[in-house]
Amino acid sequence: MKLSKFKFTLPEELIASHPVPNRDESRMMVVHRKTGKIEHKVFKEILDYFVEKDVFIFNNTKVFPARLYGNKEKTGARIEVFLLRELNAEHRLWDVLVDPARKIRIGNKLYFGNDDSMVAEVIDNTTSRGRTLRFLFDGNRDNFKQTLFSMGETPLPKYIKRPVEPEDETRYQNIFATEEGAVVAPAAGLHFSRELLKRLEIKDCRFSYLTVHSGLGNFREIDVEDLTKHKMDSEQIIINEQAVGIVNEGKNNNRRICAVGTSVMRAIETAVSTDGHLKEFEGWTNKFIFPPYEFGVATSMVTNFHMPFSTLLMMTASFGGYDRIMDAYRIAIEEKYRFGAYGDAMLIL
Repeated sequence: MKLSKFKFTLPEELIASHPVPNRDESRMMVVHRKTGKIEHKVFKEILDYFVEKDVFIFNNTKVFPARLYGNKEKTGARIEVFLLRELNAEHRLWDVLVDPARKIRIGNKLYFGNDDSMVAEVIDNTTSRGRTLRFLFDGNRDNFKQTLFSMGETPLPKYIKRPVEPEDETRYQNIFATEEGAVVAPAAGLHFSRELLKRLEIKDCRFSYLTVHSGLGNFREIDVEDLTKHKMDSEQIIINEQAVGIVNEGKNNNRRICAVGTSVMRAIETAVSTDGHLKEFEGWTNKFIFPPYEFGVATSMVTNFHMPFSTLLMMTASFGGYDRIMDAYRIAIEEKYRFGAYGDAMLIL
């Protein structure tokens, strides 16, 4: 499978810059894999496709305010610092991306906050753009995190070309997000409102929560035509006993198992046993799923409409079938569906 197979022309105006007013009222394209039938619905109508004891698997990771701006010592140059993950809590070490990268060297100091109250020193250049920063801060870890995050902003994807607004703090976050650690929101979950979850609960659908701390690797450009040569960034996964039990009970009872989002799909395919059951897992995965691929756990999937050439599109095409999904995307553009994290949903059955 070649990179060029995932090229399509996406009109700029179809990239959603804001969420719809109500989470569960985005549009939803329903793609039936067996028949090829396509339906156009509103997301809350997902209720019509699931019955009692069907299982939804959600990613409960929580996005933290990862993008902050500092000033370089002496020159005062404005530097964007994107926090990727905490490397060492005791020594306040963080893995970050800096932009513009060419201006930052080992030993440089960066100052943050209106009063320069937070200082960081560059101690390592790990990649062409990546750096390790040591934050200089007197106080305990909770005070440090609180101060650091108060200076950050919601890390909207770069394709959303507008300043961050107050509503982004809640809307670029799933309502069931509890486990802090992501810099990318699992967008498929953004369509689920409290009311919709309640109605699914009343219907006796089951919810399984796992954790995938989604990283920027989802947006990294692929620079090889042969997809077998692309290496995914690793993401941390935690799948506990309770989550496994709910999914496997559904499997054993021949219920519909719905993976809500590509991060969930990657996680469960990392932790699937040979007989299609889910296993407990705590660790990292760099699993890259592209067509053709045989899925073991999920029988259905909720996802958003993704960018051309993206690994997210590749996984969607793997699950829905390459020809069927690429045709669905052609229809989505004709019907003016909204693309990206704040865009519309696709339900693949």
